[in-house]
Amino acid sequence: MSPAPARCEVRVELPAHLRTLAGITSGHEVLIQAAAPPTVRTVLDALEAAYPMLRGTIRDQVTHQRRAFLRFFACQQDLSLDSPDTPLPPAIASGAEPLIVLGAVAGG
Repeated sequence: MSPAPARCEVRVELPAHLRTLAGITSGHEVLIQAAAPPTVRTVLDALEAAYPMLRGTIRDQVTHQRRAFLRFFACQQDLSLDSPDTPLPPAIASGAEPLIVLGAVAGG
């Protein structure tokens, strides 16, 4: 029998409208068990598995491309244009810092 894949607990900070949709009533963050080393893709996969109502809200369900008015931040870095398979910083993998999903502000 092969060993279970390594997992890590990742904190994910969500904007208010996504917390409401997911029924998250306490705090700004959720804890997600993601495959290690965590990437934006593995964290979002785990987030959508834990909160299926979020499928299609953060990224397209078919292409898995990030929605236009959402951004990803970690350790004060904008990761929105990085490959979703790039490993997240060690502070995210250790749970010291959250992966932030931020709703962009647009308009004039």
